[in-house]
Amino acid sequence: MTVFTEETRERAREIIARYPADRSRSALLPLLHLVQSEEGYVSPAGVEFCAEVLGLNKAQVGAVATFYTMYKRKPTGDYLVSVCTNTMCNVLGGQEVYDTLAEHLGVGHDETTADGRITLEHAECLAACDYGPVMTVNYDFFDNVDPQGALGVVEELRAGGRPMPTRGARLCTLKEMAVQLAGFADERDGAVGDGGPGEPTLRGLRLAEQHGISVPGFDPNTPIRSKAEADKAAAEAKARAEAAKPAPTAGNAGAGEPARPAAATGSTAPDVKAPDDKSPQVRTAETRQPDAGTAVADAPGTKVPTDTTAPAPRDAQAAESAGAAANPPAGDGKPAGDEAGAQQRNLKEAEAGAGANGAGPAVASETGVQK
Repeated sequence: MTVFTEETRERAREIIARYPADRSRSALLPLLHLVQSEEGYVSPAGVEFCAEVLGLNKAQVGAVATFYTMYKRKPTGDYLVSVCTNTMCNVLGGQEVYDTLAEHLGVGHDETTADGRITLEHAECLAACDYGPVMTVNYDFFDNVDPQGALGVVEELRAGGRPMPTRGARLCTLKEMAVQLAGFADERDGAVGDGGPGEPTLRGLRLAEQHGISVPGFDPNTPIRSKAEADKAAAEAKARAEAAKPAPTAGNAGAGEPARPAAATGSTAPDVKAPDDKSPQVRTAETRQPDAGTAVADAPGTKVPTDTTAPAPRDAQAAESAGAAANPPAGDGKPAGDEAGAQQRNLKEAEAGAGANGAGPAVASETGVQK
């Protein structure tokens, strides 16, 4: 069983201290990365460690660790090579890249080479369609790869080298990457000083510059305001807009603004716009099914009864009795309206017609039913 180092325990305490005392469970995700940085995967001992420091049970920790694919549940190589085989990359050759690596390394999905250096996996999407086909090594990108280029990368890794990704920082091992994902800086010299945005990422900016497109009034040197400052500025702008509005008076009606009509006397319906101001769908729905909260669309201001008195229970019972009396059930158990005399007449007519044609009794009966 793994005994985690004192450095790991100190880092665990530092991670937990980032969160409010009553929200310490939020530290679980970085803690899982932390234990993975020591073992190379989240082992049962790692699950137990996280449960211990957070006061959870192992089932709660295991449920999270098995949900996210970045947490590995079995020993993983120093370098996790992920090849995108989703639609865009697949069309551009991603599956061929994956198949070439699998055959060359002698491993399949989520399997590790015998030397423990490379774990291969196919990924559903690496969110870099404009660079496809792509693969990542410990989540750093290698763009526009082809089978031979991918082979060159893994062979350099197996030889102890660290090829430079197309974008992003310098490569590190999976354990080193897990330390960063736990929230600790990479202390290597120049670890985050390399790389830059690729040309596909900058394509939109290039087109905007070419066609002179920009956001009106945008100043890139404008400092980002805090939420309190932004809320204050929005409130001041709203107050200025309200102050600039002319007061609605009857005298303004002749100056281009029509006077508002007086409310209908005794109406309980809300004021609504004229029907032509509404969409046909809304107008149709309101006309077909008006209710106490919806004015009739063709007559805004019409009184809608909202305070009528509910019928007394005895009135409702009398109405129910009258309806039942007007629709007596059939005595023979058939649905109401199936009169036995009419059925007998139809049957006799059918038998008579069949007899005239020479059909037997059985056929006559069947013919009558069909008729």
